[in-house]
Amino acid sequence: MLSVKEKIAYGLGDTASNIIFQTVMMFLLIYYTDVVGLSPAIVGTLFLVVRIFDAVTDPLMGALADRTHTKWGQFRPYLLWLALPFGIISVLAFTKFDLSDSGKIIYAFVSYTLLMIVYTAINIPYSALGGVLTNRPEERVSVQSYRFVFGMLGGLIVASGTMPLVDWLGDGDKAIGFQNAMLAMSVLGVVLFILCFLGTKERVPPPVTQQSSFKNDLKMLWQNDQWRILCIAGLLLLSGQVLRGTLAVYYVKYYLQQADLITAFMTLGMVGSILGCALSQFIANKVCKIKAYIWLQTIAACICILSYFVAAEQLILAFVLFFLWNFFLQMATPLLWAKMADTIDYGHWKTGIRITGMIYSAVVFFIKMGVAIGGALAGWLLAYYNYQADVVQTAATQHGILLSFTLYPAIGSLLVALTMRWYKLDNALINRIHTELNQPAK
Repeated sequence: MLSVKEKIAYGLGDTASNIIFQTVMMFLLIYYTDVVGLSPAIVGTLFLVVRIFDAVTDPLMGALADRTHTKWGQFRPYLLWLALPFGIISVLAFTKFDLSDSGKIIYAFVSYTLLMIVYTAINIPYSALGGVLTNRPEERVSVQSYRFVFGMLGGLIVASGTMPLVDWLGDGDKAIGFQNAMLAMSVLGVVLFILCFLGTKERVPPPVTQQSSFKNDLKMLWQNDQWRILCIAGLLLLSGQVLRGTLAVYYVKYYLQQADLITAFMTLGMVGSILGCALSQFIANKVCKIKAYIWLQTIAACICILSYFVAAEQLILAFVLFFLWNFFLQMATPLLWAKMADTIDYGHWKTGIRITGMIYSAVVFFIKMGVAIGGALAGWLLAYYNYQADVVQTAATQHGILLSFTLYPAIGSLLVALTMRWYKLDNALINRIHTELNQPAK
């Protein structure tokens, strides 16, 4: 059994990651459009291009991590090595310089690309670390529940603290405010990554005799049919989730027309996320993880659809539905990441090769493709519906924001629920796999 202390230490790494990830998801688009002055169409393209490039680097980072051997393990060292660079580049991404219009675009592309590269370099090993803390299936959901509770705590810090920090540290200058707010959060992130490094231990090494090339790893990866299902689910899930999460600020500011309630809205959503993640272990203990995941995605889709019918003056209902959407959607998140660890065992059982970093990075590749598509759609849809920064939007634009925030994300969750019907790694099969893997070689 892993100690609660070690589970918390592992979770702190996701607090650090989410301080940056959630800031990018919630505020980078509006920072680029309303502070830097870039058009939403350009930002949408930026998000797509950079995130696709970032996603392509994931399997390379996974392969590198699988081949890393130090006295600290395969994956933990990257938390120590890259914490400070991650913090510095995060600040640079939210730093505005007095440049020409083309200069601003170039700087945005370069700084955001560097941010995504260093995020990949630290987050892929961190994610893979969760698969080698324990080989006990019943502990994996618990580990991931701790991870995402603390990860959403990072999101709560971002949701509740970003705009107040921007106002306080910027003294009326939003550009300076965003820069200083990110500086404060990056310092916290660096400290948390180091605490994660110090408080965890790798316990599931690859087979001693394992010899494999990058090309062979890719071949073994493709033979893992359950991994392929998770990849499709991750792509569809994040496309809708990021679209909705990115447009939440616009929904409050321009549809509900309550700019002063942005922080409250985002904070309430994060509270729902934390509570949902905390209950994930309870759900996993009571019902089949696969059925639970399908039903949670279906419920999340229904909540999105109901949100479409909420009038702008129905503030309480809008807040309640956003809370519930985060609650049910994030209750499913630890289940998904526990399934990733199960697919590692399944691949090892099926092929004889254990490629922990490669599988995590390959699933994350498709998750990031979903992030790329969702972020790009957010910018492109704003442009399509003729969004203009910091002015009262037309009725058509308001309706476009409403559609993009509600009905379009619902499609993603429904497709995820459909995709997971082909996933077969239930508890019985996983226990059988573990029994056979643990049998001594003849």
